[in-house]
Amino acid sequence: MARIFITGSADGLGQLAAKALIARGHQVVLHARNERRGREALDKVPGAESVLTADLGSVDETKQLASKVNALGEFDAVIHNAGVYNASAEEIFAVNTLAPYVLTCLIRRPKRLVYLSSGMHLQGRAKLESFKTEAGRITYSDSKLHVLMLCMAVARRWPEVYANAVDPGWVPTKMGGRGAPDDLQEGFETQVWLAVSDDEKAKVSGRYFHHRKESPHNPEADDTSLQERFLSLCEELTGVSFT
Repeated sequence: MARIFITGSADGLGQLAAKALIARGHQVVLHARNERRGREALDKVPGAESVLTADLGSVDETKQLASKVNALGEFDAVIHNAGVYNASAEEIFAVNTLAPYVLTCLIRRPKRLVYLSSGMHLQGRAKLESFKTEAGRITYSDSKLHVLMLCMAVARRWPEVYANAVDPGWVPTKMGGRGAPDDLQEGFETQVWLAVSDDEKAKVSGRYFHHRKESPHNPEADDTSLQERFLSLCEELTGVSFT
């Protein structure tokens, strides 16, 4: 049995992943943006160990969330699922780019890390020059490239951890819309598989998956000099260092 923490698990793919993991006998701690959504999350995911609340749009609340996770003890896996799409550029940057960085740095290192990226990252650009002065230029696609850059940096710097990224596809969640064409089951199964499976294909690092298969990704994510600059800028903006 594994113990997993999932950000953004009050609804959507995070909630579905939580339910699937619990159904397989694993322990899951949920995360929601506020107390009301936290109560709703526990109602919707019976069997969850507990729920932690924090608004990932706030660096301070994100730091506090990491402390709350560490206070609960060791986790085998963390799924960085939380993300926003229909939001301001500043909120997209805070939630999609900075929050996973802060949580990765501050949560006690698990055996496995799973990062939710998106096929839209292929159209993204790093735009590191915008981090400190023009965060309003950061798009959703850019933020999902940042997630992949973070994942690749973690895989390189922490060889003892399995760190991988997932494109869940365009699936019919609240974010994706009811008309989304991809398979919802496939959308959450890959992160579940990467978080707990003993399949040798899941026990890898620095890979980008779509529906359990490795998929081509934006080569900017593999540029180690860009990765290092990304980590340095995130440290400057959050006061949290990657070690």
